[in-house]
Amino acid sequence: MAKNNTTENTNSVEDFINSIADEKRKSDFTSILKLLAKHLGGKPKMWGTAIVGFGSYHYIYKSGREGDAHLAGLAARANAITCYLGSEFNQRDILLSKFGKYKEGKGCIYINKLEGIDTDILV
Repeated sequence: MAKNNTTENTNSVEDFINSIADEKRKSDFTSILKLLAKHLGGKPKMWGTAIVGFGSYHYIYKSGREGDAHLAGLAARANAITCYLGSEFNQRDILLSKFGKYKEGKGCIYINKLEGIDTDILV
């Protein structure tokens, strides 16, 4: 079975943040990261080369593939900040209806600007 590329590692979160070239994206990313750290507790860690994550859980698919993943994570992509929050949580649809301007993917949301969202919904 193939090895997962996105695994927890000892790479520096600070170095990753400093590598974000767009200053606005870096500022927004840092603000969301601080907010998550405050409410989730624990120290953020790198997962792979481009995701900063909090906590972890072990999963096993019906196919037998298994691994570990972060409970919540952030990535600073070229076009948006990606928040990995899981696809199922209480009052998901109600909360997202109040969240503001975002796009949705499978298990993640994409934020272009911090000003476009209600950060209280993240916590």
